[in-house]
Amino acid sequence: MTAQELQALIASGLNCEHVEVDGDGRHWQAVIVSAEFAGMRAVQRHQRVYATLGARMHTDEVHALSMKTFTPEEWAKTPH
Repeated sequence: MTAQELQALIASGLNCEHVEVDGDGRHWQAVIVSAEFAGMRAVQRHQRVYATLGARMHTDEVHALSMKTFTPEEWAKTPH
């Protein structure tokens, strides 16, 4: 799986304003901005992203995914 493929999977299952994915093919880092995260704790946000990946998390297609998740308001306040 490529970074672009993983980014597309996340974006197709979650209404995102911004998605960045980087990694080595097994270990990934993502920055995800979505209004759907409003009112959610970090663990709930991560579970929501994992749900978009479904079986890929269980079949080792995506071995590890480290995430930074933001609402659009949080993202606007974050230097990037």
